[in-house]
Amino acid sequence: MESEKEKMLAGKPYFAMGKELSEERLKAKELLFDFNHTHPKEIKQRNTILKELLGGTKKSFYFEPPFRCDYGYNIFVGSNFYSNYNLIILDCAKVRIGDNVMMAPNVSIFTAGHPVHQEPRNKFIEYAIPVTIGNGVWIGGHTVINPGVNIGDNAVIGSGSVVTKDIPANVIAFGNPCKVVREITEEDKDYYFRKLKF
Repeated sequence: MESEKEKMLAGKPYFAMGKELSEERLKAKELLFDFNHTHPKEIKQRNTILKELLGGTKKSFYFEPPFRCDYGYNIFVGSNFYSNYNLIILDCAKVRIGDNVMMAPNVSIFTAGHPVHQEPRNKFIEYAIPVTIGNGVWIGGHTVINPGVNIGDNAVIGSGSVVTKDIPANVIAFGNPCKVVREITEEDKDYYFRKLKF
Protein backbone atom coordinates (compact mmCIF):
# COMPACT_ATOMS: atom_id res chain seq x y z
CA MET A 1 0.00 0.00 0.00
CA GLU A 2 1.38 3.40 -1.01
CA SER A 3 2.08 6.01 1.63
CA GLU A 4 0.66 9.50 1.23
CA LYS A 5 4.17 10.73 0.46
CA GLU A 6 4.57 8.14 -2.30
CA LYS A 7 1.24 9.22 -3.76
CA MET A 8 2.30 12.87 -3.58
CA LEU A 9 5.57 12.22 -5.39
CA ALA A 10 3.79 10.10 -8.03
CA GLY A 11 1.35 12.89 -8.92
CA LYS A 12 -1.63 11.05 -7.44
CA PRO A 13 -4.29 12.47 -5.10
CA TYR A 14 -3.04 12.32 -1.53
CA PHE A 15 -3.99 13.34 2.01
CA ALA A 16 -1.66 16.17 3.01
CA MET A 17 -2.33 16.28 6.75
CA GLY A 18 -1.00 12.86 7.78
CA LYS A 19 1.84 12.37 10.26
CA GLU A 20 4.74 11.78 7.85
CA LEU A 21 4.13 14.78 5.59
CA SER A 22 3.21 17.05 8.52
CA GLU A 23 6.51 16.18 10.24
CA GLU A 24 8.48 16.81 7.05
CA ARG A 25 6.84 20.21 6.57
CA LEU A 26 7.64 21.07 10.20
CA LYS A 27 11.30 20.14 9.66
CA ALA A 28 11.42 22.42 6.62
CA LYS A 29 9.82 25.25 8.59
CA GLU A 30 12.44 24.89 11.32
CA LEU A 31 15.28 25.09 8.80
CA LEU A 32 13.60 28.03 7.07
CA PHE A 33 13.22 29.79 10.41
CA ASP A 34 16.96 29.48 10.96
CA PHE A 35 17.70 30.60 7.38
CA ASN A 36 15.38 33.61 7.51
CA HIS A 37 16.73 34.81 10.88
CA THR A 38 20.45 34.82 10.11
CA HIS A 39 22.47 38.02 10.24
CA PRO A 40 22.88 39.57 6.75
CA LYS A 41 26.62 38.77 6.77
CA GLU A 42 26.09 35.04 7.53
CA ILE A 43 25.95 33.93 3.90
CA LYS A 44 27.93 30.72 4.50
CA GLN A 45 25.58 29.71 7.31
CA ARG A 46 22.54 30.35 5.10
CA ASN A 47 24.06 28.27 2.29
CA THR A 48 24.79 25.42 4.73
CA ILE A 49 21.13 25.46 5.80
CA LEU A 50 19.97 25.48 2.17
CA LYS A 51 22.19 22.52 1.31
CA GLU A 52 20.51 20.58 4.11
CA LEU A 53 17.03 21.74 3.10
CA LEU A 54 17.08 21.50 -0.69
CA GLY A 55 17.15 18.41 -2.88
CA GLY A 56 20.19 19.60 -4.82
CA THR A 57 22.35 22.63 -5.47
CA LYS A 58 25.32 23.37 -7.68
CA LYS A 59 28.03 25.91 -6.98
CA SER A 60 27.19 29.60 -6.75
CA PHE A 61 23.60 30.03 -5.63
CA TYR A 62 22.00 32.81 -3.60
CA PHE A 63 18.59 33.10 -1.96
CA GLU A 64 17.75 36.51 -0.52
CA PRO A 65 15.81 36.01 2.73
CA PRO A 66 13.00 35.53 3.37
CA PHE A 67 12.39 32.28 1.51
CA ARG A 68 9.54 29.81 2.03
CA CYS A 69 8.86 26.27 0.81
CA ASP A 70 6.88 23.18 1.85
CA TYR A 71 9.48 20.41 1.98
CA GLY A 72 12.68 21.62 0.33
CA TYR A 73 13.86 18.18 -0.77
CA ASN A 74 11.95 18.49 -4.05
CA ILE A 75 13.78 21.68 -5.09
CA PHE A 76 16.86 21.43 -7.36
CA VAL A 77 18.71 24.59 -8.43
CA GLY A 78 21.51 24.98 -10.95
CA SER A 79 24.68 27.07 -10.93
CA ASN A 80 24.51 30.85 -10.64
CA PHE A 81 20.96 30.78 -9.30
CA TYR A 82 19.68 34.00 -7.74
CA SER A 83 16.36 34.74 -6.07
CA ASN A 84 15.39 38.08 -4.64
CA TYR A 85 13.16 38.61 -1.59
CA ASN A 86 10.09 36.51 -0.81
CA LEU A 87 10.52 33.50 -3.09
CA ILE A 88 7.82 30.92 -2.32
CA ILE A 89 8.02 27.37 -3.68
CA LEU A 90 5.29 24.88 -2.83
CA ASP A 91 7.42 21.86 -3.67
CA CYS A 92 5.06 18.95 -3.14
CA ALA A 93 6.40 17.74 -6.51
CA LYS A 94 9.82 18.26 -8.08
CA VAL A 95 10.87 21.80 -9.00
CA ARG A 96 13.91 21.75 -11.28
CA ILE A 97 15.61 25.07 -12.00
CA GLY A 98 18.47 25.31 -14.50
CA ASP A 99 21.72 27.25 -14.52
CA ASN A 100 21.90 31.06 -14.63
CA VAL A 101 18.31 31.62 -13.50
CA MET A 102 17.28 34.89 -11.88
CA MET A 103 14.06 35.56 -9.96
CA ALA A 104 12.82 39.00 -8.96
CA PRO A 105 10.99 39.66 -5.66
CA ASN A 106 7.76 37.89 -4.78
CA VAL A 107 7.93 35.00 -7.25
CA SER A 108 5.67 32.06 -6.36
CA ILE A 109 6.07 28.56 -7.79
CA PHE A 110 3.21 26.18 -7.06
CA THR A 111 3.32 22.45 -7.75
CA ALA A 112 0.43 21.84 -5.36
CA GLY A 113 -3.24 22.01 -6.23
CA HIS A 114 -6.63 21.04 -4.90
CA PRO A 115 -9.66 19.38 -6.52
CA VAL A 116 -12.26 21.74 -7.98
CA HIS A 117 -15.14 19.94 -6.26
CA GLN A 118 -15.48 20.92 -2.62
CA GLU A 119 -16.06 17.42 -1.16
CA PRO A 120 -12.57 15.97 -1.80
CA ARG A 121 -11.04 19.40 -1.26
CA ASN A 122 -12.64 19.66 2.19
CA LYS A 123 -10.98 16.34 3.11
CA PHE A 124 -7.53 17.94 2.54
CA ILE A 125 -6.96 15.96 -0.65
CA GLU A 126 -4.26 17.53 -2.81
CA TYR A 127 -2.25 16.75 -5.92
CA ALA A 128 1.20 17.90 -7.05
CA ILE A 129 2.58 18.24 -10.59
CA PRO A 130 6.28 19.07 -11.26
CA VAL A 131 7.56 22.43 -12.56
CA THR A 132 10.69 22.81 -14.69
CA ILE A 133 12.52 26.06 -15.43
CA GLY A 134 15.29 25.93 -18.03
CA ASN A 135 18.71 27.55 -18.19
CA GLY A 136 19.15 31.31 -18.46
CA VAL A 137 15.59 32.20 -17.46
CA TRP A 138 14.65 35.54 -15.88
CA ILE A 139 11.36 35.68 -13.98
CA GLY A 140 9.92 39.09 -13.15
CA GLY A 141 8.50 40.20 -9.82
CA HIS A 142 5.12 39.03 -8.55
CA THR A 143 5.01 36.16 -11.07
CA VAL A 144 3.00 33.04 -10.25
CA ILE A 145 3.97 29.73 -11.87
CA ASN A 146 1.26 27.07 -11.65
CA PRO A 147 1.52 23.25 -11.42
CA GLY A 148 2.84 21.37 -14.42
CA VAL A 149 4.45 24.36 -16.17
CA ASN A 150 7.71 24.07 -18.13
CA ILE A 151 9.61 27.26 -19.03
CA GLY A 152 12.17 26.95 -21.82
CA ASP A 153 15.79 28.10 -21.85
CA ASN A 154 16.51 31.85 -21.91
CA ALA A 155 12.86 32.87 -21.60
CA VAL A 156 11.98 36.15 -19.90
CA ILE A 157 8.72 36.21 -17.92
CA GLY A 158 7.41 39.74 -17.34
CA SER A 159 6.39 41.07 -13.94
CA GLY A 160 2.97 40.20 -12.63
CA SER A 161 2.52 37.18 -14.91
CA VAL A 162 0.41 34.14 -14.09
CA VAL A 163 2.00 31.23 -15.95
CA THR A 164 -0.60 28.52 -16.53
CA LYS A 165 0.89 26.82 -19.62
CA ASP A 166 4.33 25.93 -20.96
CA ILE A 167 6.49 28.77 -22.30
CA PRO A 168 8.98 27.93 -25.08
CA ALA A 169 12.67 28.84 -25.12
CA ASN A 170 14.05 32.20 -26.21
CA VAL A 171 10.90 34.29 -25.87
CA ILE A 172 9.53 37.19 -23.86
CA ALA A 173 6.19 36.31 -22.29
CA PHE A 174 3.95 38.12 -19.85
CA GLY A 175 0.36 38.68 -18.77
CA ASN A 176 -2.47 36.95 -16.97
CA PRO A 177 -2.59 34.36 -18.34
CA CYS A 178 1.04 34.55 -19.45
CA LYS A 179 1.43 34.54 -23.26
CA VAL A 180 4.37 34.77 -25.64
CA VAL A 181 4.81 38.35 -26.87
CA ARG A 182 7.86 37.92 -29.10
CA GLU A 183 11.08 36.01 -29.67
CA ILE A 184 14.38 37.21 -28.21
CA THR A 185 16.71 38.23 -31.07
CA GLU A 186 20.41 39.01 -31.52
CA GLU A 187 19.46 42.70 -31.69
CA ASP A 188 18.32 42.50 -28.05
CA LYS A 189 21.99 42.05 -27.06
CA ASP A 190 22.60 45.76 -27.82
CA TYR A 191 19.99 47.08 -25.36
CA TYR A 192 19.77 46.99 -21.59
CA PHE A 193 16.26 48.49 -21.24
CA ARG A 194 13.74 49.06 -24.02
CA LYS A 195 15.55 51.31 -26.54
CA LEU A 196 18.45 52.25 -24.24
CA LYS A 197 21.73 50.97 -25.72
CA PHE A 198 24.76 49.75 -23.79
